[in-house]
Amino acid sequence: IPGFRYRRFHESSLSFCWDLKLFMSFAGRFSFRRKKKKGSKPALNDVLFIEEKHDPEELSLERTLMEMTESGVMKRECFKLGKTLGTGTFGRVRLVKFNQTTEEGELKPWVLAFKMLRKTEIIRLKQVEHIKSEKNILSEIHHPFIVNMYGWFQDEDFVYMVMEYVIGGEVFSQLRQCGRFSNDASKFYAAEIVLALEYLHQQNIVYRDLKPENLLIDRYGHMKITDFGFAKHVEDRTWTLCGTPEYLAPEIIQSKGHGKAVDWWALGIFIYEMLAGYPPFYDENPFGIYQKILSGRIEFPRHFDPHAKDLIRKLLTADRTKRYGCLKNAAEDVKQHRWFKHVNWEKVYNRETKAPIIPGFRSEDDTSNFDEYPDSDEDDDRPLLRAKDKKLFDDF
Repeated sequence: IPGFRYRRFHESSLSFCWDLKLFMSFAGRFSFRRKKKKGSKPALNDVLFIEEKHDPEELSLERTLMEMTESGVMKRECFKLGKTLGTGTFGRVRLVKFNQTTEEGELKPWVLAFKMLRKTEIIRLKQVEHIKSEKNILSEIHHPFIVNMYGWFQDEDFVYMVMEYVIGGEVFSQLRQCGRFSNDASKFYAAEIVLALEYLHQQNIVYRDLKPENLLIDRYGHMKITDFGFAKHVEDRTWTLCGTPEYLAPEIIQSKGHGKAVDWWALGIFIYEMLAGYPPFYDENPFGIYQKILSGRIEFPRHFDPHAKDLIRKLLTADRTKRYGCLKNAAEDVKQHRWFKHVNWEKVYNRETKAPIIPGFRSEDDTSNFDEYPDSDEDDDRPLLRAKDKKLFDDF
């Protein structure tokens, strides 16, 4: 709903406010505040203030790229390819530059991230449905702590997703440099992830790949979840084995079927790893990791905050019916835990809390916060896509 500064919804508009799936689809674009009587608890019929917080130029870019996507005119030649930011099993992410023509006829340069995935490798690794799911989910969601996708397209060899460029690099890199994070820094990052998971679960989306490598830091020091290749719409349970060994919940290892509870388990692993500098269940081989996860034994370093230890234990509960985040109050139990006692969740959502690490950068296209990767090989001699396989990507 671009173009306004403030808007009010009173009791007569309550049905709109309470439809979370509809209302929260705009969540990443606006900040939300309730006006209530002094000394009273928030109520559903309080006046809700919505303040637009996106840069108008960024909204214009989103509209331009989405129009190009929907009209089918977006292609690789629209972008100037730069350095590789990361690589995966069947693709890579590259920095790209895009020149937007403004309403005044001027060129506005933008720096973006370009996820390019080779079709033959997607098919070979049986990942077609995962890639389609990733694109569909990213096109549906908007949240302050989730990376934005601006458009998508394909050509003969690749599928592409045009993403925002998050200049601060991976949390993994910062954790590697620091050794471990302080209690306050860990709490800052954990709080932002809690709100992102709460939002995804309200949309019946399970993320399934929470780890430091999939968390980026933006220019202001705030968190952005990226890589939705394993994310999935789930009403109840799913049985696909996926994720990173150190972060797998017991129910995934035991093939019992899993749902949103696995994300809360992964949050417990992530909080532990931030505070310790290493995950709680580690071994040289995956089988050893799985054995330790199923044993449930957690050893805490002496410096751990006692409230952090308590929350980690409640998240790393093998019985998912007793795991925090999965109880009657869902994410609210996590948010009200003693470790988060002094956290103002409204300020967290509105990105008003001070970040512990502000990344340094010299220019908008600075890639110094990312690791160095070898030159791209997307034009090498790979097998050509067979005619019958092209149909697999018809609805991408």
